[in-house]
Amino acid sequence: MKGTKIFFSLLLLVGTALFSTSFAQQAGSPLRVAVAGVSHGHLGDVTSRVERGDFVVVGVYEADDEIRANNGLYRKLDHSLFYASLPEMLDKTRPEVAVAYGSIYDHLAVVEACAPRGIHVMVEKPLAVNTEHARRMAELARKHGIKIITNYETTWYPTNHEAKRMIDNGLIGEITRINVYDGHQGPFEIGCGKYFTDWLTDPVKNGGGAVIDFGCYGANLVTWLMKGERPVSVYAVLKQQKPNVYPKVDDDATIIVEYPNATVQIMASWNWPQGRKDMHVYGSKGYIYQDTKDKMRVYADRKLTTPTPTALEAPYNDVFRYLKAVVREEIKPDAYDLSALDNNLIVVEILEAAIRSHKTGEVIKLR
Repeated sequence: MKGTKIFFSLLLLVGTALFSTSFAQQAGSPLRVAVAGVSHGHLGDVTSRVERGDFVVVGVYEADDEIRANNGLYRKLDHSLFYASLPEMLDKTRPEVAVAYGSIYDHLAVVEACAPRGIHVMVEKPLAVNTEHARRMAELARKHGIKIITNYETTWYPTNHEAKRMIDNGLIGEITRINVYDGHQGPFEIGCGKYFTDWLTDPVKNGGGAVIDFGCYGANLVTWLMKGERPVSVYAVLKQQKPNVYPKVDDDATIIVEYPNATVQIMASWNWPQGRKDMHVYGSKGYIYQDTKDKMRVYADRKLTTPTPTALEAPYNDVFRYLKAVVREEIKPDAYDLSALDNNLIVVEILEAAIRSHKTGEVIKLR
């Protein structure tokens, strides 16, 4: 009898500890984050926020010895947190979520390691290098019940959300055309680091050049605005305007995405005179020009205005606040939200079709 009481007392203690851990997470304890890869130029998203307090980096994986010892996180964190093995790092640190900051090709390997362990994943845009990788990632996520989030800079632009509110409210009528412009002068030209450009300009590790790097922004925004509708077809022209600089990949892409009642043109380039991430949405009754993250022009009711977009509220105003809220199930994103898996499966499908179209010179039918 005495042994039985001790046994049940131990069970109670274990249960209380597990409940306390769960409750602490729900009560706002820092999100336990692992970083999988550190060669991405967007690693600054982590380093600039790591001391904020809403998340804690419990481990960092990087296979390359040189890169592992030369990055912004290595200068901020205890060096004992860095690992050369992804499985070892995950097993020893037990994160809630892993954020992938390596090559796009490596996203699948991160999900393959995390999913069976019940660890959620956030990747930098786009989701994957091709549909084969993307579908495998989705299969693993659904099998093991994890969330996969794709992060884009433009997700956090107030003007994009203001534009969608206006469209959903019928301000410009039915969408008839969308033109999306994304890119900059080129990764070498703007001074991206060697670790980043080594894979960014590789057709396997990045999946392509500007068509992947910047074409994904337009495909993501359009899929969101079109409420998850799959396109009818895709046609694309990819160019090497600077073949001496980017000999292995395209540096300029024009992608035509057809819907039953709208035409979308995505213009992605490493050859713009200056950096840009803007979008023009035309409707049957007006248009919206999203010029920057904070500025926009709207033509409706025969008047041109320059409204100030509503500021985004937490957790929808910051990538890591959003990540924490999704992982802790404080919010439930719609299936075709900008970061959502279903949206980004369509993004990869559009990009792969664009590359096939360029190679064959044909319109690629998607349905």
